[in-house]
Amino acid sequence: MDLVLILLMLAAAIVMFVINRPRMDAVALLVMMAMPFTGVITMNEALAGFADPSIILIAALFVIGEGLVMTGVARRLGDWLDAKAGGSENRLLILLMAAVGGLGSLMSSTAVVAIFIPVVLRISQNRGMAPSRLMMPLSFAALISGMLTLVATAPNLVVNAELIRQGAQGFSFFSFTPF
Repeated sequence: MDLVLILLMLAAAIVMFVINRPRMDAVALLVMMAMPFTGVITMNEALAGFADPSIILIAALFVIGEGLVMTGVARRLGDWLDAKAGGSENRLLILLMAAVGGLGSLMSSTAVVAIFIPVVLRISQNRGMAPSRLMMPLSFAALISGMLTLVATAPNLVVNAELIRQGAQGFSFFSFTPF
């Protein structure tokens, strides 16, 4: 019975994510709070994630990313990239990938993609080009940036936290960079 409840909540969450109603963060909180009321998990188990520093860091990185979009920094960055690239599409790709890779190595690569999607759409519209010509390089740069530092992706943080919890030495900030 618990499995059926979990699958139903998962299906409901997927539908809400797809239609984007309510916002993704609200969907996550709704599902997290619904599980204890169904008896699948206890309230302490539902809230245990908030005690994990990795989860708090990931949430903070998303807040920073949203702040960059809301303050217009992302829009200005798009305008700057477009101006610096001039008429060269190759220069634009290099600048875009360097910006995404650089920022993605310091914060969640997923959040960086969320920041740069409107940037890429704005540049594409200004240049009259298909957004897909910039979206794939954006994706590759974000994926590569996730392998550069400890905080670039959630799995890096989760593995580091588990190593420390098991008594092993964790990774340093740049442990992943040489690879």
